[in-house]
Amino acid sequence: MPPFHDYRDGGVLVLEPAAALFSGVRQRKRARVTAMPPSFFAAAVEEAAAKKRKLRAAPSLDALPDECLFEILRRVQGARARGASSCVSRRWLALLGGIRASEIKRAPAVPDLNQVFVCEDEDEAEAEAAFARPGRSERSLEGEGATDVALTAAAVRGHLESLVVRGSHPTRGVTDSGLSAAARGCPSLRSLALWDVPQVTDAGLAEIAAGCPALEKLDITGCPLITDKGLVAVAQGCPDLKTITIKACSGVANEGLKAIGRCCTKLQAVTIKNCPHVGDQGVSGLICSATASLAKVRLQGLNITDASLAVIGYYGKAITDLTLARLPTVGERGFWVMANALGLQKLRCMSVTSCLGVTELALVSIAKFCPSLKQLYLRKCSQISDVLLKDFAESAKVLESLQVEECNKITLMGILAFLLNCSPKFKALSLVKCVGIKDICSAPVQLPVCRSLRSLTIKHCPGFTDASLAVVGMICPHLENLDLSGLGAVTDDGLLPLIRSSESGLVNVDLNGCENLTDAAISALVKAHGSSLVHLSLESCSKITDASLFAISESCSELAELDLSNCMVSDYGVAVLSSAAGLRLRILSLSGCLKVTQKSVPFLGSMPASLEGLNLQFNFIGNHNIASLEKQLWWCDILA
Repeated sequence: MPPFHDYRDGGVLVLEPAAALFSGVRQRKRARVTAMPPSFFAAAVEEAAAKKRKLRAAPSLDALPDECLFEILRRVQGARARGASSCVSRRWLALLGGIRASEIKRAPAVPDLNQVFVCEDEDEAEAEAAFARPGRSERSLEGEGATDVALTAAAVRGHLESLVVRGSHPTRGVTDSGLSAAARGCPSLRSLALWDVPQVTDAGLAEIAAGCPALEKLDITGCPLITDKGLVAVAQGCPDLKTITIKACSGVANEGLKAIGRCCTKLQAVTIKNCPHVGDQGVSGLICSATASLAKVRLQGLNITDASLAVIGYYGKAITDLTLARLPTVGERGFWVMANALGLQKLRCMSVTSCLGVTELALVSIAKFCPSLKQLYLRKCSQISDVLLKDFAESAKVLESLQVEECNKITLMGILAFLLNCSPKFKALSLVKCVGIKDICSAPVQLPVCRSLRSLTIKHCPGFTDASLAVVGMICPHLENLDLSGLGAVTDDGLLPLIRSSESGLVNVDLNGCENLTDAAISALVKAHGSSLVHLSLESCSKITDASLFAISESCSELAELDLSNCMVSDYGVAVLSSAAGLRLRILSLSGCLKVTQKSVPFLGSMPASLEGLNLQFNFIGNHNIASLEKQLWWCDILA
């Protein structure tokens, strides 16, 4: 028999065992391969086509016009059912997104006695209650996930009170259509934030204003197509607005702000930043109209003049927090008039950045005529000098906190004079990047003793060395919070006198970047203040070794946060920490500790249950051991 038989009439090809061809060789048994006739495939294709024709011929909701389908969908009850319906097709999603919450046909009040599946109604009620809870009332869309489809799907479920859109999909980003769906489906929306959403226009904002009358907080940042027209619509439609933030919106000018001030009588906080077309008319109109309720004002990068500050000083009777930054056309006269207008009687916190008008006359006037001022932050104010600080300290009777950053005319003598004349309630002093602060050749005859000072921050002041730190230790005996980050010139000789002179227990200590401190200083610190120390940061203190960890494990009973990033601690130090009976750390950072290896894994696994955060980045523990630790410390957040 030949090995191949060709049955041409049936089209079947049969392969027989090839024993005849390979008679001397033992062959494996092979399966018989049979090719199906062409008529079989043709029949299958025809059957599939018939099924499709049958489905097309069957009645379908998709055959209905939009008007009829709209009436059906608005009778769908419950968030869960509406969410499921929105997944059927884009057409259904679009129709559901066009249904206002008030247009949803509610179930009849009289129950249907013929209803059998009662339990389904109970489940739906539970689902509605779950979505109505505060935790479920917030939604955030970010980056490429921020599209009209995603926003409409979120709105269909309803119950949203807070909506945040950060960024936008490059081709299918959020537009007015998505905002329209949110306005229709979420009438109880109270907070809306649109950050870098370039396709949203006044029309979308008008839809929000018409559909969400309970809106209380509006944040629009980087939306160039929004203009005064959109803000006017919000002012007219959302009278309960309490907080408004407008940043980098080139289309916004004065009329929108004036409308917000006129219509929103409950306005409490205003932030306007980097809007080039906002001028004195807009700011003045807003401040004048909202004088009774406006408590927080932040103005940055605007083309306003002294006139706006004069209005703030006269009409800002409820202002408690005022921030002024990068106002190049505001001069000394503006700050002087603002203070002398006597309207800022409730001002408690003031921040000024890069304003040339902050002079001695201006700042002293603020101290005299703002009797409630407790916190002052000055950054990049080139006119601030030692004499100005001294005069300000004499006039500010209730000042509690002073932060000075990048004011390079201030010296250590000016700081000492300020502390000598400051209020008895003064509690916190911060000096950051002040290059004028350097060691003094000889201490003044009368050193001030500021017993009220509790918090001292001296960061990244390159001229501040051991001699300056020793003087600080003598004048601040009751410090609780100490931050000396970035003082690479400070050594043990400067820190040890401060530790010894501190009569109160230190609670929070940051020594980041103090690369010349050694184990001797840290051991003295924890032995003297271990019973009160809660937070200790030694990041990039490259001379700190296991000896410091041994002292910490013996002396610190209240320590909760310990940062050892980029220190020279090893596996032995980790073992000492894990075996300390009285230590109950919540956060431990060993990032960049190159001597910490996989040998530390058993000790880290035995850390107490109080540990909530563990940073193990940039060391030699290994991914496999990290996975093992994640199982052992399942309650702890591990960053690796």
